[in-house]
Amino acid sequence: MIFFVILLVLVFLAQIIELFIPPLEWMYNAHIYIVPLVVFYGAMALPFPLMLALAAFAGFLLDVLTMQVIGDRVEITLGWSILVYAVLASIMHGLRPLFIRGRWEIHCIMSGVCTSLILLSQYLMITFRRGSILFTPEAWWQIGGPGVMALLMAPLMFWLLHTIGDATGNPFLPERESYE
Repeated sequence: MIFFVILLVLVFLAQIIELFIPPLEWMYNAHIYIVPLVVFYGAMALPFPLMLALAAFAGFLLDVLTMQVIGDRVEITLGWSILVYAVLASIMHGLRPLFIRGRWEIHCIMSGVCTSLILLSQYLMITFRRGSILFTPEAWWQIGGPGVMALLMAPLMFWLLHTIGDATGNPFLPERESYE
């Protein structure tokens, strides 16, 4: 339970840190997202109810920061990101048997893909509400760039979070097998 509380605090701190990380100019001003990596690691390392709570917390924070009201219309509604995080984290949780066997490769790749899917869903919601779907190269970089960065950052983040989980005695992490 201590590890779950630590993940909640890390999601909150990562959400604040993301606001201060400058966009990558060489990637058409794509942003770096840390919160999805913490949530997706939690999806692998926590039981399903705690994973859903972590996804709901991260989605709520994202909704609070990205909720847009233009005129009398709401473009991104409160609760949308909670649903997206819950679905994507559930997919990652379904791959948990690989994590338990010590195979993290697919989770690192899926973290990049799922980070891009979060941004794609936000982009589609805004464009549907505005009534025009326009995919420019800059939009693709804004969606795909953070996914590539998440893919590259995932092994280090997962290793750090796994180390924290070991240090706190997380009972949900896989047992280390001894080979004799």
